Amino acid sequence: MPENTSRASPPLDPAPLDPRAQRAVDRKRWMGAFNLSLAGVLLLLVVYSLQDSIDLRNWMVQPWSAIGLLGLIGAPLLHGSFDHLVANAISLLMLGTLAGGMYPRAAARALPLIWLGSGLGAWLLGEPGSHHLGASGITHGLMFLVFLLGLLRRDRPAIAAAMIAFFLYGGMLLTVFPRELGVSWQAHLGGAVGGVLAALLWRRLDPQPPRRKYSWELEEEQAAAEALADSLEPPSPSEVPVLWHRPDEQERGVVLPFRRRP
Repeated sequence: MPENTSRASPPLDPAPLDPRAQRAVDRKRWMGAFNLSLAGVLLLLVVYSLQDSIDLRNWMVQPWSAIGLLGLIGAPLLHGSFDHLVANAISLLMLGTLAGGMYPRAAARALPLIWLGSGLGAWLLGEPGSHHLGASGITHGLMFLVFLLGLLRRDRPAIAAAMIAFFLYGGMLLTVFPRELGVSWQAHLGGAVGGVLAALLWRRLDPQPPRRKYSWELEEEQAAAEALADSLEPPSPSEVPVLWHRPDEQERGVVLPFRRRP
């Protein structure tokens, strides 16, 4: 989490050609999201290893300071301690994989908005003279993005992802408010606002995955189709009701005479 040194109906994807091909596509998408999240964690480790040898204080967010605006870019990469780094790295790996695997297009567009929102929240709401750093604004934005997309889209995978995010990091709904000294709730709030805006803007960007149907659903659809086909097919002549019968007393084969014209 950032430290303060001053103390959120989409179109349907076409049905896959076969389940094996769909599993391969899903595996590739989720592995790609995991690898990108892991690369982000490794970047945090590299930057942390350089903090002792390079003065990076100007890259922290310093509220209402012109030089502190550099922190909008660099602050999420900096951490105050190794424990601070580990906590954010785990959250980033899990929430980044969840967001990127479920919503690859929306997550790619949301990340810059969340990144800048985290820094702006700290810069605008923080106390002058304080310093804000850490990636928890990013993780809060990802959590709010996944959670709100589940509420907005309401398809089964989106709801499942929102429940997983809430189960693991539901406490982030409360850490956007001031609760603990030394924790930058301002960056949390800014990242959360970025995630909410991204969910509202790009909730329809990723199509819904094709839903696998159960055997009983296929049987019901087949029965309904057969019933519809039977209702549209004309009945056989023997099944057509007779609406008029010739009277029995009427003679058959009689030629009726016509009066000649004068």
